[in-house]
Amino acid sequence: MTQDPSRRLLRGRILTFHAEPTDAADTSAYSYHEDGAILIENGTIRAMGPYAQVAAQAADVPVTDHRPHLLMPGFIDTHIHFPQVQVIASWGAQLLDWLNGYTFVEETRFADPDHCAAMARHFFDLLSAHGTTTAVAYCSVHTASAEAFFAEAARRDMRMIGGKVMMDRNAPEGLRDTPQSGYDDSKALIAKWHGQGRGQYAITPRFAITSTHEQLEMAGALVAEHPECYVQTHLSENHDEIAYTAELFPDAPDYLGVYEQAGLLTPKMLLGHSIHLTPREIAVLTETGAKPVFCPTSNLFLGSGLFDDAGLRGRGITNAIATDVGAGTSYSMLSTLSEAYKILQLQGQKLHPLRAFHWITRGNAVALGLEDKIGTLEAGSEADIVVLDACATQAMALRMQRAQSLSEELFILQTLGDDRAVAEVYVAGRPAKSVSPATVTRELCAAG
Repeated sequence: MTQDPSRRLLRGRILTFHAEPTDAADTSAYSYHEDGAILIENGTIRAMGPYAQVAAQAADVPVTDHRPHLLMPGFIDTHIHFPQVQVIASWGAQLLDWLNGYTFVEETRFADPDHCAAMARHFFDLLSAHGTTTAVAYCSVHTASAEAFFAEAARRDMRMIGGKVMMDRNAPEGLRDTPQSGYDDSKALIAKWHGQGRGQYAITPRFAITSTHEQLEMAGALVAEHPECYVQTHLSENHDEIAYTAELFPDAPDYLGVYEQAGLLTPKMLLGHSIHLTPREIAVLTETGAKPVFCPTSNLFLGSGLFDDAGLRGRGITNAIATDVGAGTSYSMLSTLSEAYKILQLQGQKLHPLRAFHWITRGNAVALGLEDKIGTLEAGSEADIVVLDACATQAMALRMQRAQSLSEELFILQTLGDDRAVAEVYVAGRPAKSVSPATVTRELCAAG
């Protein structure tokens, strides 16, 4: 009998979440199968559960045996900058100086479609290598950057969300649009890419400092015309940024009020950082359902401040979590969790490893309203899967010899893990980590 290439059976230890767990005793929040299987057909999960049970439904399906590794939903990164792939690890500045000294200089190169296409290939290679199967990305002000981003995502059949930034002031020549061109370009990109395959668009005024009243109003018009789209921007990352925003928008009640007055706040809005919030801003987030995005590695790198996860959650606010490359210092959602743990420790807040891994899978999917498609391994979900090896390095293997529970294994992964702990990644049911990172690294260094 000829085997159907669209069908695949993965075997291994399986962990998926149904709700946010508080600790290991909260067993109703997750399913764990010591010997489990996932049946994939045409990019979708058809069955998941104990191996014997699932294999009985797939007698003629080829088996890929990942034992003893752990299979989980692919990671979801809710705030990352595509044009900053060559900005990451740029030394020594706080937010506004860092933007002007490094980021804006680099982003001018994205006027070139060939450069955009080359960087898009590297960007998606890096995401896949680190186990990230969905990301919400900022492109540059140039339509070519968004075109390259969506085209490469479509080529790989990845569920990606992104948008070109709108910025009409306080940026160098070549990085500014106008209120009208920002609106027109964004609308054309929405028509071309939103809902095409697995692509979705995010209306993207970069942040209040780089947009005039007129541009923010045009962005608000886009939001009203396209409620199906996401909205993304930055909020209250840095004290100098907040003060400058107050100077630019003296009639706004606060930083969030700038976006509120422009009609940008919806449950589909993602607000990167959201560190230094006023009581009024927190109340508005609660009322509107807009989502703060915790960016731990960049908050530490730029010295921005400590995100109050527990305080916001206590108000019923859904917090997402993200890498924020390039101020963020790693593409790895595992490293992101490691730094998140430390930031919360400094505030007397705890991040249990089960809740941590829920956060970067189903939790971020819930923040995006996509938990019916990604973030779990339930039947009917898209087959985006990461295979994790908790013994990937000598340090991890030594620590694992003393691990006594699943929670301990997860904590080892989040504390010591990086792309080396990602044994394989499946995107829409197909292996996506086929190129050795070491091979790519040698080629890049030789070219440089």
